[in-house]
Amino acid sequence: MDQKVAAPTDAALSGVLTQLYGFLAAARLPDDGRLPPERELAELLGVKRTELRKGLAALEREGQLWRHVGKGTFVGPRPPQLADISDLAQRCNPIQVMKARIALEPELARLAAVNATAAEIGTLAELNAACRASATWREYEAYDARFHHEIAEAAHNPILLALFETLNAVRRAVTWGRPRPSLSSPPADHHSFDDHARIVDAIAHREPAAAAEAVRRHLQNVEDRLIGRSP
Repeated sequence: MDQKVAAPTDAALSGVLTQLYGFLAAARLPDDGRLPPERELAELLGVKRTELRKGLAALEREGQLWRHVGKGTFVGPRPPQLADISDLAQRCNPIQVMKARIALEPELARLAAVNATAAEIGTLAELNAACRASATWREYEAYDARFHHEIAEAAHNPILLALFETLNAVRRAVTWGRPRPSLSSPPADHHSFDDHARIVDAIAHREPAAAAEAVRRHLQNVEDRLIGRSP
């Protein structure tokens, strides 16, 4: 390309990049590093959106930004792709899934005991109550899944949350090969009810070690019943 033709575009791009570098150096971004929407960012920098997009694309090529369609533009290198869930599910068995949960979820509970908001703790208590009141096993399992996901959210660590969600997706995809319970709904003395209550209590009282241990024991109880071992 003739350099004389390209020069004006290069000059415009250079100006946008200067603006972007200055913004990134001074801006106080959220924890996930997400930039403001394009329209808002263009107004902040005083540039056209078409020019802004070229600047963002240049920074993305440099590895300083990454973009996710539908979610936005983020500072830093693009994170590695999530594992292929179906491939992982085919290579895993239920016991391996449980061992992975026991390795990860107690740490999430420990962090939740430190970081959970009052609203999140209230939601955990409500979900445990909903588990107890479930009229069917399917309903119980839905509330139980939400209970564990709320703990992961309350940890306020996006990396560990992403790992939890990947593991949860694998768990749903793995063929468990166990018979459904004979009862139509969980019995009143189902072990998870008291297990969940101990978890909520430890998180509510800001006891990280107790929260981690309560989750570990709960998951160990689940594993024991999975393999037919007396708890």
